[in-house]
Amino acid sequence: MKHARVFTVAWVLGLLYGQIEATAQTAPESPAATEKLRSVIADVTSSELAHFHANCAQRLEELRLDDVLKRKNPYLFRAKNIATSAAFVDTILDAHVSSQEEGVFGGVLERIALAVNAAAFGGRKSGIEGIDLEFEKEATKYLVSIKSGPNWGNSSQIRKMEDDFQKARRTLGTNTNAGSGKVVAVNGCCYGATAAEDKGNYIKVCGAGFWQLISGSPDCYQWVMEALDDQQTKAESGFRDALDAKRTELATEFTKRFCDEQGSIRWSLLLEFNSGPGNK
Repeated sequence: MKHARVFTVAWVLGLLYGQIEATAQTAPESPAATEKLRSVIADVTSSELAHFHANCAQRLEELRLDDVLKRKNPYLFRAKNIATSAAFVDTILDAHVSSQEEGVFGGVLERIALAVNAAAFGGRKSGIEGIDLEFEKEATKYLVSIKSGPNWGNSSQIRKMEDDFQKARRTLGTNTNAGSGKVVAVNGCCYGATAAEDKGNYIKVCGAGFWQLISGSPDCYQWVMEALDDQQTKAESGFRDALDAKRTELATEFTKRFCDEQGSIRWSLLLEFNSGPGNK
């Protein structure tokens, strides 16, 4: 059994690297084919960016000072010697926006990847639980779980993904052995320079290798970045305006409620709101 495992590892890695190389050589490389794929990337990126910025602006509009203050550690802010309402609000707002944007943008990259693969290989959003993308290439079916970057989950989340791959194989009525030549399960990460790895019953491939696998082009990862450069929209400018307005709104409210007449933060009052017995 151990010998079979070694064979599977070698076979799957050979399949992955071999088919990526073969695809790069045999996929249409004419200017027209390249232009068509880049046009798809540009169109979907433009649409996704508009939705992304609108989504972020909506979440920002719904943000309330009390909700943020109750989640933050006032002792940490005091230890950092944050003395003014402007500095306090800048810190909490920038952290909130960064967290929200990272979560929302993962879905943007997944949908761009789906559109790229649909254009290149006729792939589709999978109807199988836990699988984001299905496509066929050179008599092999790929089942892909798309993540933003290589360090996306803890051990229980990774086990859940492995279980999803096994269930997907059973759903398809295939051999659970990835080396059967019929199904390859892939954890595809949209960014990161981690080398392709065999994980036993799936392959992990990141960054340029992932985009090449789903598109057939070694340059696809750069095309996505170029589309992001080219497709910045008015929505982004609108979001920045909304962010500045929210910054002013929160700073004004914070000053009125938690600062003295000189504008210094009244830490005891802030702590009472955050942790006092009357605010459970």
